[in-house]
Amino acid sequence: MVAISIGRPATGSHRHAGSAFWGALLRAVFGGRPKSAGRPRVTRQRRGLKHATLTSREAAASLRAMTYRQLNAAQLRVTITDIEPPIWRQLIVPLTWDLGMLHLVIQAAFNWWNSHLHEFQIGGLSYGDPDVINEFGSEEHRAFSENEVRLCDFRREPGLMFIYNYDFGDNWNHLVEIEDFLAFDLVPRFATCIAGARARPPEDVGGVSGYENFLAVMADPTHEDHRSTKTWAGGYFDPEWFDLALVDNDVKKALKQNVRRRLHQPKPKRP
Repeated sequence: MVAISIGRPATGSHRHAGSAFWGALLRAVFGGRPKSAGRPRVTRQRRGLKHATLTSREAAASLRAMTYRQLNAAQLRVTITDIEPPIWRQLIVPLTWDLGMLHLVIQAAFNWWNSHLHEFQIGGLSYGDPDVINEFGSEEHRAFSENEVRLCDFRREPGLMFIYNYDFGDNWNHLVEIEDFLAFDLVPRFATCIAGARARPPEDVGGVSGYENFLAVMADPTHEDHRSTKTWAGGYFDPEWFDLALVDNDVKKALKQNVRRRLHQPKPKRP
């Protein structure tokens, strides 16, 4: 489960530390060497140009133009870990979008409320909002800016994975897998959801163990906490619920300002 993107260190003291480590990480995923401490620019396509047998500069320019014109989106599968059967969403995201944008897409795909801290865990490094995470975290746990790493910075090898963690209290870990790199005739302007399964747990339910207890109480009308728990959940909760059209609409609006999230799961319509 190795997928690595290299961001710029948050402080000057980290900028030149562990150069051999950074180089090894970069070669493991990007297959190249960093020009500086910033985000690497090496991609699989550029390496291909270096090693291909070309008859002219025009051929190289044509191949470069064709490559970058074709690849413009990534297909991702995002799964909440440690829950069976799995809760997952399959997403198409523009390749130029950064991790900060991907954070909003994942929030929309699962209808999370975006009211807690989050981070991406990639290759042993943390990416998020450094001003927030570094203020509350320990010295050993330093975060780099999620806005400095884009999906196009990952090596073009489907199957790379990393973790998106939401709510450091409930600790919802999402496994993000890059399933494929896609080429559309028109460059996508927004993200979409093309498949998925099952409802995400309620916000602030208490993590995986709290969710298990929540489901047990909801399934037992005789439980002393059944009525209050049901009211807390909005009067209804179906763990198997998934509405592709509704979720896709949410994902398409992921980057819009002041987007309202549903407080509770939609109730089924009466026949």
